[in-house]
Amino acid sequence: MARVLVIDDDPAILATIDIVLKRAGHDVVLANGGQKGLQLFGAGQFDLLVVDIFMPNMDGLEMISLVRKHRPGTPIIVISGYYAGQAIGQKPDFLHMATRLGAVYSLQKPFRPAELATAVAGCLLDSTGVPNPSDTTQEAASSRP
Repeated sequence: MARVLVIDDDPAILATIDIVLKRAGHDVVLANGGQKGLQLFGAGQFDLLVVDIFMPNMDGLEMISLVRKHRPGTPIIVISGYYAGQAIGQKPDFLHMATRLGAVYSLQKPFRPAELATAVAGCLLDSTGVPNPSDTTQEAASSRP
């Protein structure tokens, strides 16, 4: 399957994503934070990145910008615990910002394993050049009741 780099500063999130993606047959590399993620990204080839927005030292928005600059075709799924449904004007919508920078999918924490699997499948389908029938930006949080 795919080689996936997962970058998050929360060990529980890393462990959960690792389990979900390995069960789907993917080769998973974990990075505890943006600095480590950038080192691993620079040293290897990855088919997909899963990146948290809020991390110390290097946040996910900066990571997305760097990835787009050096390997623009790499699909990125951005994840965040920030609640995107707050009223406009209160706080920026970081998930939307990430998709404007180049993330293909965004997932609101906590997300279901099936939501992650769907986003990964969509990214990998998109990266093969086969059109994805859904919108290229999926905000899973907005589809929840």
